[in-house]
Amino acid sequence: MIYIIRHGKTERNRANVLQGRSDFPLNDEGVRQAMKAAETLKNIKFSHVFSSPLIRAVRTAELAVPGAAPVIDHRLIEMDYGPYEGADLKAPPPEIIRFFRDFVHEPAPAGMEPLSSVVSRVGEFLEEIRGRSGNILISTHAVAMKGMLEYLTPGAGGRYWSTYIGNCAIYAAEKKNGRLGIPKEIYGGG
Repeated sequence: MIYIIRHGKTERNRANVLQGRSDFPLNDEGVRQAMKAAETLKNIKFSHVFSSPLIRAVRTAELAVPGAAPVIDHRLIEMDYGPYEGADLKAPPPEIIRFFRDFVHEPAPAGMEPLSSVVSRVGEFLEEIRGRSGNILISTHAVAMKGMLEYLTPGAGGRYWSTYIGNCAIYAAEKKNGRLGIPKEIYGGG
């Protein structure tokens, strides 16, 4: 099985700021969320643990799988929000509002990474690891995770872009005969 987890909460999440690739650590609540996610995963033996290079994802992986030394892969990093990094989500610019309301039909504003790029890089990563034996944990971010869910679900047509994924939510996809199944949420996070 492949398990995909979103990182725990940070102060930027709490403040409703577009965090993107800013490297903020988990706050106390995020640590508790990751430890609670560890309860969901405690009976699973992981052969491989991968993480985005950002500290919030690395620490989530370490807490979710105690004793793990996550392998860093830059393809698992969050979407590049470019000039919108740090934007206040309580009063976002109009182009961000349009994009977040309709990810499928509204292209990413100028300077942001296109969603197709997110899907391409996370899809490349998934293809690379699909044949590995044993259970795999991937610790990543909301939009990168949505890109994986889109990639793994034939005909998704963008439905995951508008799906809320809570901090430390976990999805699982079966690996069978070198194929990856459709992911299912196994823990909603906190």
